Amino acid sequence: MYEKVRYTVLSANRGGRRFVAISLLIALVIGASIIVYSPSLSSSPNTCVKPVAHAALETEQTLVSKQFRFMNMNDLNATANARQNQEHVIILTPLKNATPYLTKYFELINKLTYPKNLISIAFLVSDTTDGTVEMLREYAEIFANHENPNDRFHKFTIYQRDFNFELPEEVRHKYELQPLRRKMMARSRNYLLTAALREEHAWVLWLDVDVVEYDPMILEDMISVDVDVLVPNCLLKRPDGAFWGYDKNNWQETNTSIAIQEKIRDPEFVLLEGYYEFETKRKLMIDMPTHFGRMKKEPLDGVGGTFTLVKAHVHREGANFPAFTYKHQVETEGFAKMAKAMGFGVYGLPGYIIYHVVTSTEKNL
Repeated sequence: MYEKVRYTVLSANRGGRRFVAISLLIALVIGASIIVYSPSLSSSPNTCVKPVAHAALETEQTLVSKQFRFMNMNDLNATANARQNQEHVIILTPLKNATPYLTKYFELINKLTYPKNLISIAFLVSDTTDGTVEMLREYAEIFANHENPNDRFHKFTIYQRDFNFELPEEVRHKYELQPLRRKMMARSRNYLLTAALREEHAWVLWLDVDVVEYDPMILEDMISVDVDVLVPNCLLKRPDGAFWGYDKNNWQETNTSIAIQEKIRDPEFVLLEGYYEFETKRKLMIDMPTHFGRMKKEPLDGVGGTFTLVKAHVHREGANFPAFTYKHQVETEGFAKMAKAMGFGVYGLPGYIIYHVVTSTEKNL
């Protein structure tokens, strides 16, 4: 209103004194009417401006309170009693052309006995050409709209980020390509981790999409061990049922393997497990005894990523997946080396068996 009156007065200078006087009189009458009848102002002439100033102050305080948050992270703990303490778990799965495996993937996580309202799931889809995103959207709709609220996951997020990295399936496991491939996988994991990790998450589970068998109680079982980083023993799901190790990235250093590394002059040289081109002489978890019970833990120096449970504060404090050569390792094994260097405990359960699908590279084993 003030701007309108001001504009009228300025415009009135063109029409003579009488017009100015009439305009001023009209403005005074309108202003008086507003003071008398406006419900937002006080009826007292002496206090009519105060409520307006107070309202502006309240608005300013409201904006400040919305912009300010305080989060006591001391109260966010990952404990052996996660279920009772209502601790949130986030399952992270990087994907590429994963449609053949998604049905089994969701069948298994749907059977998990850990409360679904405490489980979030996040995917990073990269360089995919087979409809993975569309299939994920379908499953998101199913779980988001489930009739039983207990069967709905806390959050379901799909991220898409292409790295323009193409490696044909028939050569993806060749020895000379592994450092480059694993470094790209590290970038993918780090992208997913930083995008998806939220302040309510106490635990992070890295789960490969092509793991095809594990116990529905596995989260409670592994959480009960109460260590910083923990992996089960991942074998190959062979048609003949034979005991055949899959995840060879779960290992212990030996005196021999340490001596070998001390002789390596190239700091960029990456050690790889399961390749005849360079034997590391480490002790693989797939070769450890399994008859001492599945909850018997063993310290490890390297881990894979098929089913890796991590206390979230380990990632928050800076242990991620190096996309560069770190102590002759990259990606998940580099993560284990980094976590141990920071003082965190890294362990495996040789007797706790899970199974990975037979891929094209293992069909002739």
